[in-house]
Amino acid sequence: MRLVNRTYDELQPGDHAELRRLITADDLFVFAAASGNTNPMHLEDSDLDGDGTVERIAPGMFVASLISAVLGTQLPGPGTLYRRQSLDFHARAFAGDEVVVRAEVTGKSDGLVRLSTQVLHADGRLILTGEADVIAPVEKFDRDGVDVPGLVVQRHRHFEALLERARPLAALPTAVVCPDEANSLGGALLAARESIIAPILIGSEAAIRMAAADIGADLTGIEVIDVAGDLAAAERACALVHEGRAAAVMKGHLHTDDLLKPMLDKTMGLRVGRRFTHVFVMDVPGQPEPLFVTDAAINIAPDLATKVDICQNAIDLALSLGMDPRVGVLSAVETVNPAIQSSIDAALLSKMADRGQIRGGQVEGPLAMDNAVDMGAARTKGLKGAVAGRANILVVPGLDAGNMLAKQLAFISHAEGAGLVLGAKVPVILNSRSDSPMSRLASCAVAAIHHFAGAR
Repeated sequence: MRLVNRTYDELQPGDHAELRRLITADDLFVFAAASGNTNPMHLEDSDLDGDGTVERIAPGMFVASLISAVLGTQLPGPGTLYRRQSLDFHARAFAGDEVVVRAEVTGKSDGLVRLSTQVLHADGRLILTGEADVIAPVEKFDRDGVDVPGLVVQRHRHFEALLERARPLAALPTAVVCPDEANSLGGALLAARESIIAPILIGSEAAIRMAAADIGADLTGIEVIDVAGDLAAAERACALVHEGRAAAVMKGHLHTDDLLKPMLDKTMGLRVGRRFTHVFVMDVPGQPEPLFVTDAAINIAPDLATKVDICQNAIDLALSLGMDPRVGVLSAVETVNPAIQSSIDAALLSKMADRGQIRGGQVEGPLAMDNAVDMGAARTKGLKGAVAGRANILVVPGLDAGNMLAKQLAFISHAEGAGLVLGAKVPVILNSRSDSPMSRLASCAVAAIHHFAGAR
């Protein structure tokens, strides 16, 4: 946007300007961080007046600050400095409201310009009125807009939305295998308190109760099945699924191989035809929807047949979460190179989707990481279609690439990740010891939504 000011000599009474602004929840978080005003009335998750609705009231001084945007960029514009601002508040603005900010010159004298100022709702209802005295610029400014560093609010709105969807569902009966240390037990109990899962704890009862004592948790009303050994505990979890007592399995404090080995048994396991594949559902701050990374934990060097199941499992999960699945099959390049096997696999997967061998979503590849998720990069490379630049499922060449990508998103881009194993009779919640409480909760929420979507 081009910035042009009005100098003191150019200004006349009656000159006016306005801007429109949609107030977002992120605006309130940015203002709280910048100002130090962390009054919960102005954030998304508080109901301080007890009416059953979170307030999300825009702080008065945030609304007033929008006046300075008009004065500093339009009237008088660049070079303007405040001397005085009066404010009278008539109503409140809320996150999600569109407001109109207006300023009009009412007089000028000795280098000072007086303006009437007001902020209104889009329908004309007054929010505030006031009067500003400013030192108007004397030098002309006319140039392209100033670049300001972008801000990304480190909140996880997509996981918050998933939790809101999961809470009204029936608690998912979940066999929790070897929750005998603080993180694994605490994560299961946290999800139980949120009514997302109904845990059945399997493993050494003495160790589980000791872990509960360490974190001050009460296990009253929670079933504990005493089983010695990790493999035996995982086998018991499979049995609970076959008995209809468990609709999900959750990893506790044991190795992933020990958890999955009994599930792969042809007789007593949980195989249903497809390969087991792992999906990270990543909530990346600033992204418009969750981003899937698959496979990052089970299939080390998947062949084409395995990648078909990786794609299909991820598409099915995305559909159950209400997403439009757009699968970007990643390689180092966006053209087929016979020397790069992942580029060949990606092209074959794309064609298989065209022929209906992969169903429910759009599949495109090969794509490099940049032109899979960035529309500008996709256009630069001349890539068209519904996936390039907009992929929400990233199929990686192998486990090492997937693991690195997921951890880069988590530790550099401040993402939270929910981990799930798909392809079994029931969803398998796969948490890491380093996962945050939000990640553990989100993994349970994704499992619950996926399970009940399949039950419809």
